[in-house]
Amino acid sequence: MSFLNIDNVTKSYGNVEVLHRVDIDVQEGEFLVLVGPSGCGKSTLLNMIAGLENITGGTISINNRVVNDVHPSKRNIAMVFQSYALYPNMTVGQNMTFGMEMHGIPKPERERKLADVAKLLQITPLLDRKPGQLSGGQRQRVAMGRALVRDPDVFLFDEPLSNLDAKLRVDMRTEIKKLHQKLGTTIVYVTHDQIEALTLSTRIAVMNKGYVQQLGTPKEIYDDPANMFVASFMGSPSMNLLPARLVEDNGQLAAELTDAGGTGLRLRLSQDGQGLRSHLGKDVILGVRPEAITDAEGADKRAQNLQILRNEVSVTEPAGSDTFVTMSLSGKDCVARMRADAEARPHEVFEFTVNMDKAVLFDPQTEERIDR
Repeated sequence: MSFLNIDNVTKSYGNVEVLHRVDIDVQEGEFLVLVGPSGCGKSTLLNMIAGLENITGGTISINNRVVNDVHPSKRNIAMVFQSYALYPNMTVGQNMTFGMEMHGIPKPERERKLADVAKLLQITPLLDRKPGQLSGGQRQRVAMGRALVRDPDVFLFDEPLSNLDAKLRVDMRTEIKKLHQKLGTTIVYVTHDQIEALTLSTRIAVMNKGYVQQLGTPKEIYDDPANMFVASFMGSPSMNLLPARLVEDNGQLAAELTDAGGTGLRLRLSQDGQGLRSHLGKDVILGVRPEAITDAEGADKRAQNLQILRNEVSVTEPAGSDTFVTMSLSGKDCVARMRADAEARPHEVFEFTVNMDKAVLFDPQTEERIDR
C-alpha cells in the first residue's frame, strides 16, 4: 500500500478542468518530483495534497487516511515555500519552533528538536538572528528546519530554490539530497527545473496541461520518454527530434534522413519489433540525445550499434568540459555533445559517431513513442 495515494484526482474552476484524472502512488521514503512548465498544474496538485486547494474529484490519502476534507493543520504535512515565509520579527529559533508551540508541544521537547535539526542543517550559530540578517541560502535552511522539527508524514516543497542564484541553487540541491538520504523522509517536490528533477528524485511525474505525461525513475524518463513533450522537456540540451522515414536496409530497420546538403542517409536501428515494423515506410520522428552523437574517440565503447554519420558542421559552442556542435539533419538543427578537444570546425565536414542503442522513435501524428 502506498504511503501517499493520489487516486483519479481532478480539479476544476467552474467549468474549466485544470487537473485531469491524476493517479500517483508515493511509497514511504520516496522523493517524488512534480516537474513541468508554468501552468501545467504541478503547484495546484501540491496545494491539494497540503489541503490549501479543494479537490473536485477523486481521493488523496496519507498514511492510509483519506484527507479530502481534513483541515491542513490536521494532515501532518510540512510545507517549504518558494518565498521562505519566515516571520521577520522572530529569531531563527522562534521561527522554527513556532508551529510546535501552536500545537502545544512542551518546551523541553521543542528545544531538543530545535537543537537536533539546527545541528543537522548546520545553522546552530544562526538561532538568535532575525531573518533579515540571513543570506538567501541561510533563510532556505531555516525554512527547511521549520518543516523538519515537525516530524511530519510528508514534506512538500514548492519550488524552494527558485529565488537562489545558480551556484547556491546547486549547493542547496546537494544539501536536500543528503538530507533525504540521511532521514529517509517522504518528499513531494515541485519544480520547473528539469535538472533539479533528474538529480533529486527517486521518481518523476512530468506534467503538462493538467495531465501526467509520464511517471517513472529519472533513468526511465531520460532514456525512454513516453512522448515528444517529455523528450524535449527533460534534458539540457534537450533530445534532438528529427523527421525521418522508417525503411528497411538489408533486412534491418533504419531511419532515413537527409544531411546538410539534402543527400539521403540511413542510420540503422538497434530495435526491430512488431511495433516498429507497423510503421515501416511511414514518416517517424527520430529522437537522439546530444551525448549519443560524438566523435569516434568519445563514443561509448560498450555500445552495440555505433553508426558513422558524415555531415557539415554549422556551429561549435565550447562549454568548458564539453563542446556542443550543431549540424543540420532533415532540415532541423541537431546538437552533438563532444569532448572539449574534439576538432569539429564550422563549415567543415566532420565524421560523427551516433550511438543508435540510445535512439527512440515517435509517431509524428500522436507524438507518442513507438513501442519496440
